[in-house]
Amino acid sequence: MARAGFRPSHPPPPEMAATSAMDSLSSFATSAIKSLKLRTKQQELLIRVSTLCLIYVLAFSIRLFSVLRYESMIHEFDPYFNYRTTVYLSENGFYEFWNWFDSESWYPLGRIIGGTLYPGLMVTAHLLHRAISAIRFAVHIREVCVLTAPFFASNTTVVAYLFGKEVWDTGAGLVAAALIAVCPGYISRSVAGSYDNEGVAIFALLLTFYLFVKAVNTGSLSWALASAFSYFYMVSAWGGYVFIINLLPLYVLVLLVTGRYSMRLYVAYNCMYVLGCLLAMQIRFVGFQHVQSGEHMAAMGVFFLLQVFYFLDYVKHLLNDPKLFNDFLRITVTCAVSVGALAIGVGTASGYISPWTGRFYSLLDPTYAKDHIPIIASVSEHQPTAWSSFMFDFHILLFLFPAGLYFCFKRLSDATIFIVMYGLTSMYFAGVMVRLILVAAPAMCLISAIAVSATLKNLTSLLRSKSKVQTVSSSKGTSSTKASMKASLDQSLPFQRNGAITLLLGAFYLLSRYAIHCTWVTSEAYSSPSIVLAARGAYGGRVIFDDYREAYFWLRQNTAPDAKIMSWWDYGYQITAMGNRTVIVDNNTWNNTHIATVGRAMASYEDEAYEIMQSLDVDYVLVVFGGVTGYSSDDINKFLWMVRIGGGVFPVIKEPDYLVNGEYRVDKGAAPKMLNCLMYKLSYYRFGELTTEYGQPPGYDRARGVEIGNKNVKLEHLEEAFTTSNWIQSMVMLSLPHSISCSVGKDGTLCMNLTISDHTCQTETSISSVANTLLFC
Repeated sequence: MARAGFRPSHPPPPEMAATSAMDSLSSFATSAIKSLKLRTKQQELLIRVSTLCLIYVLAFSIRLFSVLRYESMIHEFDPYFNYRTTVYLSENGFYEFWNWFDSESWYPLGRIIGGTLYPGLMVTAHLLHRAISAIRFAVHIREVCVLTAPFFASNTTVVAYLFGKEVWDTGAGLVAAALIAVCPGYISRSVAGSYDNEGVAIFALLLTFYLFVKAVNTGSLSWALASAFSYFYMVSAWGGYVFIINLLPLYVLVLLVTGRYSMRLYVAYNCMYVLGCLLAMQIRFVGFQHVQSGEHMAAMGVFFLLQVFYFLDYVKHLLNDPKLFNDFLRITVTCAVSVGALAIGVGTASGYISPWTGRFYSLLDPTYAKDHIPIIASVSEHQPTAWSSFMFDFHILLFLFPAGLYFCFKRLSDATIFIVMYGLTSMYFAGVMVRLILVAAPAMCLISAIAVSATLKNLTSLLRSKSKVQTVSSSKGTSSTKASMKASLDQSLPFQRNGAITLLLGAFYLLSRYAIHCTWVTSEAYSSPSIVLAARGAYGGRVIFDDYREAYFWLRQNTAPDAKIMSWWDYGYQITAMGNRTVIVDNNTWNNTHIATVGRAMASYEDEAYEIMQSLDVDYVLVVFGGVTGYSSDDINKFLWMVRIGGGVFPVIKEPDYLVNGEYRVDKGAAPKMLNCLMYKLSYYRFGELTTEYGQPPGYDRARGVEIGNKNVKLEHLEEAFTTSNWIQSMVMLSLPHSISCSVGKDGTLCMNLTISDHTCQTETSISSVANTLLFC
């Protein structure tokens, strides 16, 4: 029986329980958000870090077009040597790599690998591969090589942010990171598969500059030490370190001349130069060049000049007499300059100081290489830069660059002076040589970022000040003084708000166009590996020409392991790395005479060329030909450089013999020597029978747009061994000289003497087994 006054409890309805739970969760979330509320500086830091992370990912992902469109492969020519040496380092260790003598290159000379290359790229990829393997990721060394350049490009964006922040402000750093992440001038050498020295060298170059400027600004010994180690990494990676070792002393000299000498500068340069030189000498390919090469003497001269300045500063403090100090200064400077000039003169005359190299001269005089070193001028990336290339690689940065220089001159400091000098010198060298657009790209992005950051900051501050004045005026009452001030402001700034908004929209539009342009250039121009060619078919579809890899695979599978391949030096690295065969010359170009010998063989008649090839033990000749597909970078278009390089060593080869009235032709009006030289015969062998284009006669060269002049090409001492499916590459095998003499004996036996390459085989056999005898011999 229930107790009086007692009411049994009932559970609440489900709807009420769910509502109560949602209220509790909402109150908990609200309290959590309130507890996590960030202050203004923390919000700025979060936005800055998030933006930089997105830029980092963008810089990596935009460089993957080639992998997505084709496959994971190494591009171009030089990267194949880098890949081959990296594989050797990974399989055999650093000691074997450092002492490796490569007998498959430059036959019969060979090549000492450890003493003739910059090992920074190979060691970097090897260490990355070991680090990935250590965390139990099974990745092939090739994939690491393919993605090394995009990875370091992402790291470069972080350095660009720090550099922009050091030179100007945080906004300039973020804009610089965003600009360099998608800049075509930098992407051209840092896409996936571009396993070349510049892939890590630009990161090292910008890091060295940033750490040195940081050391100058702070006077910290630790930053100076860091810049020295960064310089060592740059020296180990690329020969472009010469730009650093000449720009830094020039910068120090400018600071000295403009009266900006300080102990901060003294500590930064001395530490960086001394330790950097000692570390750089550990690279065998560099050795003692820092104290013996004319290209490094400027750095040494500025180093001694800094000691003179330090000594003068100390004497000035001791004398405390301006007139006496001026006399002492005049005598000291005169003596220092005289001693320095005498030392350079004696060192040069005695041969201790080597003169400038041809590559260095070609940077100061664009015509020097063409007149004196044709092998340098023959490389397309060593040609002077066209204006269209600047627009193609920099886009709006060309217009932002002068504006950035203006802002830097408006707020001069030690850091802005350096960035101005870096920008001006790199732009000059980029105009001299197409390849050096890569060096100018970071400077263009940094200086343009200063222009964008300063402009946006001024426009947004104008908008904020306008709104702030209106708010303050409306909240302070209606006194006659404040009303008149507001009226004067409204009259003096009637269009500034609208003008600022218009300029901001215009700036964001231009930056968006820059991003679109960079994406298009990266996708269409810089993400196509040269080893795999692509074209559009008649109906707009993509057509792939994989002749390079087809030819190298045939070489690997169908030739003797010790076969010697002769080709122009452009393809040497690829033949050795992919075909695994010995080459006569390759892309190292260290021996001009050997390359000239190959050029002479290509430019000679077949009889003369055959003797040259026999002296080099050549088994096969490789020729690249684009007359069928319209591929313009073939050996016929490079032939005049073979003539010039060969004629530079062998005077019997004269360029006018291959020209008609100074014009290079391959049609019926071509020079007789051109129509009968080895290169012409190898390229156009059997081509006169082929119809390449509808409505054109047989033998129509699509790459040059003419009908060839010699359609009846006959080979006397060579025979065709293999031609790829699209005729881009041909392998020609040398025919061995032979002679056969036969006589029939009284007993019906056949006596044969077969001579092949000066070796005689004698045998007696029946007439029915002649074929077996020939096979045996």
